[in-house]
Amino acid sequence: MKMINTEKAPGAIGPYSQGFEVNGIVYTSGQIPVDPENGQVPEGIAAQAEQSCQNVGAILEAAGDGFEKIFKTTCFLADMGDFAAFNEVYARYFISKPARSCVAVKTLPKGVLCEIEAMAER
Repeated sequence: MKMINTEKAPGAIGPYSQGFEVNGIVYTSGQIPVDPENGQVPEGIAAQAEQSCQNVGAILEAAGDGFEKIFKTTCFLADMGDFAAFNEVYARYFISKPARSCVAVKTLPKGVLCEIEAMAER
């Protein structure tokens, strides 16, 4: 197992890591839309989806990987009413159309609107 860590994505706010590589698979922790440079969360679902995607990308980059290697994502939305706007941003990053689960949850850390986790082939 190899821990993945980068300053280009938000640091873990609990007892977990940004990601791990195990047997040629990269697993990212769920990425909420926190800007790693200033700790701020942008307003609105489109901007938050964008930041979450960028954070996933930064972890993949640190692992020597990219979006094209992702085969599975799990997405969490605070409101399914944001599904279409979230998908519009998501589609620009996850162009290989990985398998995906997308669920609404009651709340997310820091009151954000979305969170994305991914699995990628190394």
